[in-house]
Amino acid sequence: MNEQHQDERVRIREAMDRLLSGQATVSNGSHTVLALATEAGIHRVALFKRHVDLKNEFNERVRKETHQVPESEKRLRETVTKLKKTIANQEAEIEDLRQQVTRLALASAVLTQESDRQADCARASDNVIPLPRPMI
Repeated sequence: MNEQHQDERVRIREAMDRLLSGQATVSNGSHTVLALATEAGIHRVALFKRHVDLKNEFNERVRKETHQVPESEKRLRETVTKLKKTIANQEAEIEDLRQQVTRLALASAVLTQESDRQADCARASDNVIPLPRPMI
């Protein structure tokens, strides 16, 4: 590890301690990775690329020491909940469409059979007019 890399790690650990003790000096004090990067004076991408272990450690410490769920996990849970609702709605819609297809297929079969019956009657005799079927 080079000296700059080591210096970043030290600043990140110090920033973690300040955030978790409620003594933020530069950031807004929230328990987010963005606040950690701001507090440490590094770009947030550095946490995601070079210091993933420290980012994960921070999230674990937030969970253990403050008994809070990290913001990223909250957003993911909300997204999962929304997606589950979407899936349930789509499954209900699919079931409704399947029932509608069944009803339409049955109606088509009845109409085809009725049309065939009328065609047979017309061929049987040209001078007989069938009476319409009574409506039930």
